[in-house]
Formats: sequence, structure tokens, C-alpha cells
Amino acid sequence: MSHNLLDFRAPGSNLAAMQDERASYLDSSGLEKVLEHRFVAELATSLWIEGCRDVELLRSEVDTHGYDLVIEARGTMRHIQLKSMVAGGKKQYVTVNTRLAAKPSGCVVWFDYDPHTLELGPFRWFGGSPGVGLPDTGNTVARHSKANALGQKSQRAGHRVIRKSRFQQVDTVGALVQLLFGNKTTR
Repeated sequence: MSHNLLDFRAPGSNLAAMQDERASYLDSSGLEKVLEHRFVAELATSLWIEGCRDVELLRSEVDTHGYDLVIEARGTMRHIQLKSMVAGGKKQYVTVNTRLAAKPSGCVVWFDYDPHTLELGPFRWFGGSPGVGLPDTGNTVARHSKANALGQKSQRAGHRVIRKSRFQQVDTVGALVQLLFGNKTTR
């Protein structure tokens, strides 16, 4: 017995793209790690080209303290929370763990990525100058994404909502390196 699949797609729809989006959703933790590795590689490449050879990288195994990476370069240690969004995505905010504010030079880097090539950029920056802590995250308490049996989404007391408008757009990794670790001639 053979099965024929019926195709009810609208003219001009892109089944391959829909399958890619579904695959990204199903493999989200794997995709997250690939994007993290790409980010680290691009950042390290930019630092290397600028002559910075003394770079230290640590990864957090769990996200309880609000950061994914600790990177030290040019005398500045950054605790970095990474956030990503597919290019063209409509997300207008991210949630950030309040514990990140207790870390020296804590910051958030939010970037877009191309779902087909995984190319990163542009980037968004929420942080202070090297040596300066995380800016005020505000008072908007985040909520869990899933509702309980009554349809209520409970608060996540240790997390704040930060709107996209509070982030500074950064077009290149080189410009992001300057925000993270300062100017190569001064540090």
C-alpha cells in the first residue's frame, strides 16, 4: 500500500523553511550551543586580529547566576548573558536574571542569527563601560512562559523584562569588542 501526501501549502509558501524552523525549535539546546560557539569564535577572532592574545574563557554549566560566559580580555572580566533571535523575529524584550547585576561588568548580548547560514548579527548591547556593572534592569518582573492549570502565569521574582529599546544596536563584532573590553590602545 502506498501513501501519497497531499500538499495544502499556499502558492509561494516555503515548506523547507517551515521544516527548518520546526527543526530549530526541536533542537533548540543544540542550536543554542552552536550559536554560542559561533559567538565565541567571532569574538576571539576579532580580539586576535587586534593583537589581543591573552583571552580567558569560562562557560557556565547552569544558568542560575544569570550568565552564560565569563570572558576576560584587556584587563576586564565580563559575565555575559547571551540571548538570540532568528533574523526578522518580532521579539520586543528579553528576560534577565537579577543575579547578573552582582557580577563585575555583567552585560547582556542579544543577537540575531540567519536560520539558514547561522551567521550572527546585528548585535544588541545592554551593559556598562569596562569595569562598570550592569545598568538598572527596572522593575518589570518576568513571568513564566507556561501557565498553570488555572491559566495563570506566575512571576519569576529573580528575573526582569528588558525591552529591546533599552539595548544599543551594534553592527559588527569589532564594535562589540570595544564595548565589552574597551579600546585596544587604552587597555
